Amino acid sequence: MSGFWISVGALLPSLGVGLLFYFVMRSILRADRNERAQLAELDRLEAQSEAQAAAGAQSETQPNQ
Repeated sequence: MSGFWISVGALLPSLGVGLLFYFVMRSILRADRNERAQLAELDRLEAQSEAQAAAGAQSETQPNQ
């Protein structure tokens, strides 16, 4: 039975590093996904405000009929 615990003790550092790697990569990927979503939202809002500004400038230059 002591051979079993020696084997478990030899695998524990590798399992710990593997779990640490998993959680770090998961947090990096989640942060990247959230950043991309926020940038897409910002781009959408900028395009919307530019379109409104262009529409406002265009309506000002056209004479009223």
